[in-house]
Amino acid sequence: MKCQECDEREATLHFTKIVNGKKAEFHICEHCAREKGEHIPGSNSFSIHQLLSGLLHLDKPINTSQDKVNRPKELICQNCGMKYEQFTRTGRFGCAACYKSFEDKLDPILKRVHSGNHTHSGKIPVRVGGGIQLQREIDSLKAQMKQYIEREEFEQAAETRDQIRALEEQKKNQGEG
Repeated sequence: MKCQECDEREATLHFTKIVNGKKAEFHICEHCAREKGEHIPGSNSFSIHQLLSGLLHLDKPINTSQDKVNRPKELICQNCGMKYEQFTRTGRFGCAACYKSFEDKLDPILKRVHSGNHTHSGKIPVRVGGGIQLQREIDSLKAQMKQYIEREEFEQAAETRDQIRALEEQKKNQGEG
């Protein structure tokens, strides 16, 4: 499919916009998207970076009084020197270490963006994912056991503990085979 903007290159970005129940599709090439600042053509939408930047401004604005003692400490990546404030404007990290440097600020954002989740749990290939699948099940059961203990449901916690032990033994045996 050709780009709807330049009609020269192959369209690699495909946008679907639904406004008042009316669906409009746009197909553009990467070059045209970059020229337009990654805006959806034919709309007054935000760029991807502006959208992400808007999500990152969860902190309340700092009160500009003379009392600078109460200002929060500025977050800076020790590896590349990028400031968290720069990241919120650009929507891009300076290096891989930024993820760790800004981790405390990112968790609530990722949970909000991903419907309460902050860990990736995509599909796992069946032939190589047995151990990973077992580990996920073990982790899930550990969280469930923790909830049982907090609610003082010790019988269910003990049953869950036994399930965890059985799965850990199964995982150990898979590693040997």
